[in-house]
Amino acid sequence: MKGLTPMDRPDARPAPKPLVVNDNAAWCWFQDERALVDPKTRTLVVGSMAVAEGPGGHARSGNVEVAVVDLRTGASRVVVLHERLEPDDHDVPALWLRADGRWLAMYTRHKSDDLTRWRISEPGDPTRWGPERTFDWSEHTGGRGVTYSNLHAMGGRLYCFARAVNDDQCALVSDDDGDTWSYAGKLFTRPKVGYVNGYTRYASGGGRIDLVTTDHHPRDYNNSIYHGYLENGALHRSDGSVLDPAALNGESPSQADLTTVLAADSRWGERWAAHCWTTDIRRSGDGTLAAILTARAVDAPAGDGLYGQGPWPDLRFFYARLAFGGEWEVHPLAKAGPALLTHEEDYTGLVAIDPYDLDSVYVSTPVDPRDGTELARREIFNGRTSNGGATWRWTPVTEDSEVDNMRPIVAPGDPDRIPLLWFRGAMTASQHYDCEAVLLDLPRR
Repeated sequence: MKGLTPMDRPDARPAPKPLVVNDNAAWCWFQDERALVDPKTRTLVVGSMAVAEGPGGHARSGNVEVAVVDLRTGASRVVVLHERLEPDDHDVPALWLRADGRWLAMYTRHKSDDLTRWRISEPGDPTRWGPERTFDWSEHTGGRGVTYSNLHAMGGRLYCFARAVNDDQCALVSDDDGDTWSYAGKLFTRPKVGYVNGYTRYASGGGRIDLVTTDHHPRDYNNSIYHGYLENGALHRSDGSVLDPAALNGESPSQADLTTVLAADSRWGERWAAHCWTTDIRRSGDGTLAAILTARAVDAPAGDGLYGQGPWPDLRFFYARLAFGGEWEVHPLAKAGPALLTHEEDYTGLVAIDPYDLDSVYVSTPVDPRDGTELARREIFNGRTSNGGATWRWTPVTEDSEVDNMRPIVAPGDPDRIPLLWFRGAMTASQHYDCEAVLLDLPRR
């Protein structure tokens, strides 16, 4: 189904204004789903973190929250899952809508304790939640902490992927739709360089779980991006060959032995891609897979060296699509501008792929993708392609904004609508921001 952008509506009426769904909110991008729609009740649930700089101040700082939005009326109610857990956008919950109509929310601190926490709602009512329960990773982590939650199903089993043992990607598993959890094992591993090991994004469907991942943190290593997928208990490369026949069980392979999607020091025109990072991945109902990748645009290859610290002035987005036979086609998408944060040289405004239309993306950038004009703020643009990402047609979603518009999400759950979310405001760190979450609930053609 094709998306209908705000500036491309056939009735030519003024574009709708976004609704504020939470007045103190931001999110990281290594948890999913951060926002999800129940099509039966027309309810949207959006996870986020509140901090002291926003409304509510210190009394609200560190609250793990969900905004529960009635898509029929636009009314939103903010519910606190955990008061004052930690003021950090890395703690945002991952959401899952269970077969019995209850919602599951799972969340962690940012590597500052060893607990994965979860709560389960009342049937059909994400404004009422049962008690918080916890899984303690310390037996496996040695007390070094756990970060992130990603909920995906495969083969009748629910998985929660987290960064845990050796700061590698690991998983918990549940056979009762999230009531109870047990440790499954490590997905892949390698000697740690710098802060942590790879940053992984996941997409599920068709009886498998796809992922794209890095070597390490991009500030510590000249990362490439790799792809693989879990199916029938094995970890596969893009072409279907098996890397690990007993995934999450025993010794784990290196992610560098998966399929390379975007190589460090690959040349794109007059510049090279370096210090790559994962941004988004989606899988369509017909099995098509698309991913968004980020890299520094540099003047010469780095090899085994590192480019300097500090705000990177020229970050780029790439669009990758898995073609028949396991080959990846990668194309430049848009300029991402300079680093979002002065101390995080690879942070950007990010990109979201429409989960029901992989030809449609929503980009946050301070560089107009239509003509390269530098903008005063980060704005949201909708890009559409008709040739697998080789070229794009761009339409502004926001214009002449007084604040930055960042980290868009297109919430899945209802293929008949495009619930486009982002947060806007000022952000100086993952722990310090004054931002509000907004929604444009758009129809489809």
